[in-house]
Amino acid sequence: MRTRISILLLVLTSLPARAQELPAAKVEYQPFAADVVRVLDALDEVGNPLPLADARSLRELASGAGDTARSVTEMQQILDRYCLVGVNINPESRVKVRQGSAKPELIEQGWRVFLVKVENQAGVTAVLRASSPNAGELAGSSAEQVSMKFLDLWMMDRQPMQPRLSGLELEYRILALYSRDAGKREAKLAFDVGQGTQDLGFRNEVDILFMAHPATRVTLHVRDVDGRPATASFTIRDRLGLVYPSQAKRLAPDFAFQPQIYRKDGESVLLPAGDYTFEVTRGPEYRPESRRVKVGAEPKALDFSLARWIDPAKLGWYSGDHHIHAAGCAHYEKPTEGVYPKDMMRHILGEDLNVGEVLSWGPGWYFQKTFFEGKPNALSTEENVMRYDVEVSGFPSSHSGHLCLLGLKEQDYEGTRRIEDWPTFGIPILRWAKAQGAVVGYAHSGWGLALKEEKLPTDEMPPFDGIGANEYIVSVAEGLPDFISTMDTPYAWELNIWYHTLNVGFRTRISGETDFPCIYGERVGMGRSYVREQGELSYPNWLAGVRAGRSYVSDGKSHLLNFKVNQVQVGEAGSELRLEAPAEVTVTADVAALLPPTPDTKIHALPYTEKPYWDLERARIGQTRNVPVELVVNGQPVARREIVADGETRAVSFPVKIDRSSWVALRILPSSHSNPIFVLVGGKPIRASRASAEWCLKAVDQCWSQKAPKIRAEELPYAQKSYDHAREVYRALVSECPGD
Repeated sequence: MRTRISILLLVLTSLPARAQELPAAKVEYQPFAADVVRVLDALDEVGNPLPLADARSLRELASGAGDTARSVTEMQQILDRYCLVGVNINPESRVKVRQGSAKPELIEQGWRVFLVKVENQAGVTAVLRASSPNAGELAGSSAEQVSMKFLDLWMMDRQPMQPRLSGLELEYRILALYSRDAGKREAKLAFDVGQGTQDLGFRNEVDILFMAHPATRVTLHVRDVDGRPATASFTIRDRLGLVYPSQAKRLAPDFAFQPQIYRKDGESVLLPAGDYTFEVTRGPEYRPESRRVKVGAEPKALDFSLARWIDPAKLGWYSGDHHIHAAGCAHYEKPTEGVYPKDMMRHILGEDLNVGEVLSWGPGWYFQKTFFEGKPNALSTEENVMRYDVEVSGFPSSHSGHLCLLGLKEQDYEGTRRIEDWPTFGIPILRWAKAQGAVVGYAHSGWGLALKEEKLPTDEMPPFDGIGANEYIVSVAEGLPDFISTMDTPYAWELNIWYHTLNVGFRTRISGETDFPCIYGERVGMGRSYVREQGELSYPNWLAGVRAGRSYVSDGKSHLLNFKVNQVQVGEAGSELRLEAPAEVTVTADVAALLPPTPDTKIHALPYTEKPYWDLERARIGQTRNVPVELVVNGQPVARREIVADGETRAVSFPVKIDRSSWVALRILPSSHSNPIFVLVGGKPIRASRASAEWCLKAVDQCWSQKAPKIRAEELPYAQKSYDHAREVYRALVSECPGD
């Protein structure tokens, strides 16, 4: 039946209790309150919150304040209004069902959510199954059977709900119903908790006459700033705040874990008559539009003209997210494993990512790897490129740090057929990938590098017990990684190890990523690299720009364009400025940022260890609209300018004295960070900090203590050799670095 679904809609409404009022049940307060909160969270998760007044009342009643016995009764009274059915499981585990108080209304070609009240006198912990003779696949059915099968149904069993009943005397479940048709339709709903649990006399079934309201087709016309057709993000809510189409059971290209959908010019949505708010945008470089729309019975067309606040690509800076997935984490596992290239391309277009790297990894590996071409995908356009590559995650070496392998010619490690055959540490994989010309680096760098204090750089030693840029401390000594990733873990955890290695002369760059939809499911491109190119977008040139550091990383809400020291521009000629002797240099850049005038207190007040880890709101100075632009030399901020984050681009300039060979960068923390320019004085290498060299040496030992036990015995000599080499390198650097 799903092949006939054109769109999914969901509405959650109630009527005052009627003749079908469900009886109150006795249950212990604390576990029942936890169940109520779980149900509220689940309804929020699928974009269908209860009306605000009822949700607030329930959360207050579940907070533990007040008379607990009365609270149990009052919580039932509120939730029962939204129950389509009540299910009773008697002490012998027999199931009987009665209709509840919720108005039996459905939506044509849309989903509607109801609650199910479950009184569990037997304490069973089986799956509560819902079925109907009016639901099912239509293939091979007669004309009469087709007319009877108008329904689809789904008991929500994903987080925060659980597949099985808890065994509590009373709990609530979530039931979603889909109607193919409009008009009055009768359906039989049946419930059981396993074979033989149906009560006698068909009492586990209930016949309900539904009214399925017709849906109206709303056609969306979307134009970019230049008047060309475009793809945009649409978040559609009704007056109660319910999301359309339903998140309850979306099919790709719409993702159930996002409130928004992506539609290109001329596509449509189906909505029941009513009043809606449309939030429309196309990524962080655009100004969002909010529009109220009234939908009636007649088809409707809406015109949207997108507006930018900045266009980096027009200035030669092309955005990219090198870490997004089409399978695993928030994605559903079927069909096959994950979603298809056409689905991912829609999201890349809808967020206006110039480059989107879709990385195949452990979940869905054997299916997703079939989309690898060794070149940009055929769905790519001149302005938006999608390519399939590899994240080494869910592989035997994952413990040493997940790896992003970009621009591969071959995706299967030499001599392997299965994931289990790959090496158990990362260095041989980096060597193999670089031998074929790939650009390589570490994913979600901060995992395993947690710090107790928010300080850059710090002498504190992280545990090196995670899947981020852990073994980077070893592989960088061999010049293997081109970059470490930023933007999707706490900024100090990511940048600390990078700053230390820059301080002793290494030149690894940073690149921005989202790890969609694992760390972030909100949208692709929450972490970006903006790479400078001469002329039109070219994927090979863009990737070469990542390797060369011809870029800055950003959440898209602030921009560090045209960063130069004297006349040397970042990423050009090795990002190197040579001075014969200590001298004053001039650091310049064109800087832009955009914040709403009113602070977002939900983000502004969060500790830096909570998501979103990088967001311009965190850089806001007090209640103003100002943000700080900092000049960084050898990891230390040495100068600062405040700019107004009003969307205007401003030239900034810093004079700074360079006394010894140093690296120089700009940042707006935690929103954007440039790659470094290396200023060499008298031809000497950068040896900025003995403390950094000593930190790196200690870090090798700490990393080995965590990784060695997970490396195969036959690979240990190779690994030991790499770690010993790193120790030798850092010992030499300790002797070369002056005292701090």
